Amino acid sequence: MPDPKTRPSSKKAAQAVNLDAIGLEMGKKPPQALDVEEAVLGAMLLEPSSVDIALEELTEKCFYDERHAMIFRAISSLVNEHSPVDIVTVSNKLRSTSDLETVGGPVYLANLSQQVGAAANVEFYVRILKQKTVQRDLISASHEILKQAYDDSVNVDDLIDIAETRVYEASQGNIKKDVQEIGSVISDAMKQIEAMQSLTGLSGVPSGFLSIDSITQGWQPSDLIILAARPSVGKTAFALNLARNAAVQHHMPVAIFSLEMSASQLAKRMMTSESGLSADKIKGGTKLEPFEWEQLEVKLKNLIAAPIYIDDTPSIPVNEFRTKVKNLVKNKKVRMVIVDYLQLMQGPAELRGMREQEVAAISRNLKATAKELNIPILALSQLSRNAVQRSGGSGKPQLSDLRESGSIEQDADMVLFIHRPDAIGLAENPEDREVTQIIIAKHRNGQTGEIPMIFKSEQIRFMEVDQTLSAQAVASAMNDDNDRGDFDSPYSPFE
Repeated sequence: MPDPKTRPSSKKAAQAVNLDAIGLEMGKKPPQALDVEEAVLGAMLLEPSSVDIALEELTEKCFYDERHAMIFRAISSLVNEHSPVDIVTVSNKLRSTSDLETVGGPVYLANLSQQVGAAANVEFYVRILKQKTVQRDLISASHEILKQAYDDSVNVDDLIDIAETRVYEASQGNIKKDVQEIGSVISDAMKQIEAMQSLTGLSGVPSGFLSIDSITQGWQPSDLIILAARPSVGKTAFALNLARNAAVQHHMPVAIFSLEMSASQLAKRMMTSESGLSADKIKGGTKLEPFEWEQLEVKLKNLIAAPIYIDDTPSIPVNEFRTKVKNLVKNKKVRMVIVDYLQLMQGPAELRGMREQEVAAISRNLKATAKELNIPILALSQLSRNAVQRSGGSGKPQLSDLRESGSIEQDADMVLFIHRPDAIGLAENPEDREVTQIIIAKHRNGQTGEIPMIFKSEQIRFMEVDQTLSAQAVASAMNDDNDRGDFDSPYSPFE
């Protein structure tokens, strides 16, 4: 048990008191190994190699006795200052922080250094202390979860997220990866490449556009992809095209979190793209002909059966988002998540009113979620007006135009811009109305570049230039045959 002289004001002491209180409730002492703590510290005072082993694996919280934590902290400070570690230097360090008498004075340090044989077994002792630390962390996490579970004011989704996060932190916070030899790393990489060759040839979720996939090799697991543009340029349309291509063409489950539009509005947009009918007819503004009803039913069969999941919770808190994504990945095997759009999410409550910090926290959480679940997350983002207002330029967006937080650029593995000169009043010729560029402005693991595309606004559909030419050729041939416009044509840019 900790010495009564331990200062209760310290964070470590507060944690110990909390664990002691929990132990009293259960009639048991918190997991600890004070003799092992003494053995590790004694080895560090005697043998320099033991210092290196312990500092690589242990932290202050691995020592239950606050006196031992103070000594470990003093040794760590000496190592950071490139000073030798022995009884004299540690005593002086503790004296300088007014902790020497609290730990028991030089006599206690001398007793620790007399641990015969401790240095030879320090690796074994370190493993014991790490095990005890995990046990204590799990007890603290469980106690916090219990308190939250009894609080009726806590949202159930938030409670699940708190529970999962605390247990995950307790289990992962004390795990450190070993150094790996380059040979074994290359061997693993070769196996991954071999596995990919037997699949689609892409290492990530396909976009459905060959020109994009040739650069990205698909949307990569654990990546945060930012898709940004000015309002009404086509961010949502492009994101829905990507979702449709992954789910319909490649049968990969996709989740869409729509914070701006309702699920019904998204569905109608996707129906417009899929059917080839005009948006006015799908919205109900223009009456559908009988053959168009038939066209709609046939064309929507694949979309109806596609594994696409839509959540249209407005202003969803980032913690609730993470909980829902975890459940979708676990229960629906979701391979990709789309957020429309980032600035409409709610960040941590303590950052409300500090918009830039709140957005920064949201982007960090999105990246952490992508990495934890090993899936790509594509988040839409607004751009500032800087690109349009820049004089003498083409109006193309730049990374500095990302709105409200520079951390979005920092957290993102990829940043894509949609540039449509006509949408911002910069098209020089009427025939350029559909001309679009997908600009890959940042690509952490690949090349950047500009990809020419065509945006069919009446069909809410993005197409590659080659697809457009093929579609025009088919339409011309059908007109020559005096066809009435049969919907089941041999070519569809989505197939």
